[in-house]
Amino acid sequence: MLIYDSRPRGDACFGSECKPILTRNFMYGKQTETAIAAMSRLAEVWDNGKTRLSAVEIADQRGLPRAMVAKILSTLSRADLVKGAPGPGGGYALSRQPSKITLREAYELFERENTSTDCPFGGGVCGVGTPCALHNRLVAMQESVRRLHEDTTLEIFRVAVQEQGLKPVAKGVRPEVSPRASYRASQPKRKGRA
Repeated sequence: MLIYDSRPRGDACFGSECKPILTRNFMYGKQTETAIAAMSRLAEVWDNGKTRLSAVEIADQRGLPRAMVAKILSTLSRADLVKGAPGPGGGYALSRQPSKITLREAYELFERENTSTDCPFGGGVCGVGTPCALHNRLVAMQESVRRLHEDTTLEIFRVAVQEQGLKPVAKGVRPEVSPRASYRASQPKRKGRA
């Protein structure tokens, strides 16, 4: 997913200019993550569909593989979530207002609905007698994620950039942070140890 940086407008960092941090998103598969990243970028530039971005622009601005973004945009276009226009001045735009597109629409294209409550302890623990100690929490977590997908629209990305002035930071990147002192370095040596 995307991390937003509160640096002033014009100071956004994209692609190789930034230093990597996050390596894996455990909520979504790569296709879903790429779809949300591409659609969120289109939401950020939303002006009733006038501004179009190419797959290359989206990929470079999000630090994603170009071929994968192009493939995902084709799938999103067939699902009528984005509209593509070929040729010079072409590119992609959202097919509807960002406030009318939910995360669930992208999620359903690329993910299977996980309605199982598979026991993390393995077979034979849940489903035989009373459920395991985590059962109710896992069910509640699944419901919470389902609601998040249904209740969250791409509007949050448009608002973040256009109204709040936040700038996107490329996938896997965070702004510079100051180093902190090592805990071990500040401890005195014990007597009798080298």
